Amino acid sequence: MEAASERLSRASFLNVETSAGGKRWEERLADPRRGLALAQRLDLPEIVGRILAARDVDLDSAEAYLNPTLRQFLPDPSHLRDMDQAVERLVKAIREGERIAVFGDYDVDGATSSALLHRFLKQAGADLRVYIPDRITEGYGPNATALRQLRSEGIAVVITVDCGITSFDALEDAADQGLEVIVVDHHAAEPRLPVAAAVVNPNRQDEESDCGHLAAVGVTFLLIVALNRGLRQAGWFQQSGLSEPDLKQWLDLVALGTVCDVVPLYGLNRAFVTQGLKVMGQRKNPGLVALSDVAKLSERPDSFHLGFMLGPRVNAGGRVGEAGLGATLLATDDAVEARDLASRLDRYNAERKELEAQVLDQAIEQVEANGEPPGGLVIAAGPNWHPGVIGIVASRLKDRYNAPAIVIALDEKGLGKGSGRSVPGVDLGATVIAARQAGLLINGGGHPMAAGLTVAADALKGLEAFLTERITSQLKAVDYRPSLGIDGALQPGGATADLLREIERCGPFGVGNPQPRFVLPSVQVANASVVGADHVRCSLAGVDGKRIKGIAFRALDNPLGELLLKSGGVPLHVAGKLKLDSWAGRDAVQIIIEDAASI
Repeated sequence: MEAASERLSRASFLNVETSAGGKRWEERLADPRRGLALAQRLDLPEIVGRILAARDVDLDSAEAYLNPTLRQFLPDPSHLRDMDQAVERLVKAIREGERIAVFGDYDVDGATSSALLHRFLKQAGADLRVYIPDRITEGYGPNATALRQLRSEGIAVVITVDCGITSFDALEDAADQGLEVIVVDHHAAEPRLPVAAAVVNPNRQDEESDCGHLAAVGVTFLLIVALNRGLRQAGWFQQSGLSEPDLKQWLDLVALGTVCDVVPLYGLNRAFVTQGLKVMGQRKNPGLVALSDVAKLSERPDSFHLGFMLGPRVNAGGRVGEAGLGATLLATDDAVEARDLASRLDRYNAERKELEAQVLDQAIEQVEANGEPPGGLVIAAGPNWHPGVIGIVASRLKDRYNAPAIVIALDEKGLGKGSGRSVPGVDLGATVIAARQAGLLINGGGHPMAAGLTVAADALKGLEAFLTERITSQLKAVDYRPSLGIDGALQPGGATADLLREIERCGPFGVGNPQPRFVLPSVQVANASVVGADHVRCSLAGVDGKRIKGIAFRALDNPLGELLLKSGGVPLHVAGKLKLDSWAGRDAVQIIIEDAASI
């Protein structure tokens, strides 16, 4: 990837050094000739060649990038440390009828991982149950009380998914109780590993795998591939009379968890999402069908729908409702039950939005009470904030202030539950782990772009000083400057449905493969108005005489919304992503406005 110093040495796109959003606009493709050459050699439209080249795709990798398959990218699961030990123990449990429990996290990655294991183990004839902890009363990850309960129910083996890698005390206690635990995780690990029958995590420090970019559901899929093979080799399917399952039927779950955990969409993750979206389009999972219907998803799903329509509803149960609803919904084959669960999750999601708005307003007020927020770390803490929405609020603060952000909910006992979101170049998970090792946290961990923590209220000042120093140092090391990547410029008349279809060939889009962003140069804003609670809708007229509809979400109280509403007909450069506008059956295109700049 291009170094920050090399990027900053180039002219900004359309000379925008500081936009309404406080960002420098930078063209993603440093050398346009690379894109043209790629398009000509592969007989692709030039725009597709430019988009691919800007994402470091070359002639050798273009075909696999445009058409990713599991055959190309799926590794032998046994290359992961402890995978064979995990399989051996689970094969024994299944053959001998031992009870198995899946202990999952309460987010989408945990829910999809839990549902995936539930579906596979059920078809393999295993006796199992799924346990999802309550976010508020139990917190993140395995706890001794829950594991002891499972042991008292006759559970012999527990598989933790999307958690467990730093649950040292709880897993040591489980071992003392005679409970065997298999950890399946993807979060950053420490040199010390928990006591367990097996620890399967591509981000173990002694791991040589190149699968560290996988979400937990991707690691879980590798586990069921290996377990399916182990059961076949043991003759289990033949002995039991059970049919060997087609694992590809569950790639819709893998796609959902992968997109919603915001992991990089390259290599195996691209194959998971590409193939999983095809499976999801077949509408065979009753839970996903019911969830799509309640979300009013009427078109073929893509990564946007997973991340912004389905995922938040699965998450809502763990955030403000019943923690296990999402996993139960995704695992059920009962259409009636699925509709009921989806409706409940939809109501919880509406409640989550209200709580999020309240906490966000208070957090912004707190951050800005001391004037302009610092450039290193944005941190806010408040009593009685709902722990289920602090991660979303941290993401909103990160976007608003272009800096890493941590939000902490303090309870009446003086305990704080925190969630953080980072920016490129800052490994927030490792920083939080360092704070825990320094004795500033009760618990904490994560991965580079997101982290969670538990802290005593009287340790907050020391924690803030520690994190600010570490994070500021990382930002300086990478010469961080907020920027917006641009793929090209268009006139409104060029933003057509045909162009969108060409662009979609480069999907699925997400982290590591950002959705293409274009600038509409020198457009005039017309009919700007507020819709919903805080969105700004308008019409943009270009110098080509054409118009395009645009909307800027959650922009009312920030400089972008103010600029759009008060432009007074003065031309602006407007940046955003194109989206098909299917209102009233028309084949039109609109722009989702993300930024703008005065000329």
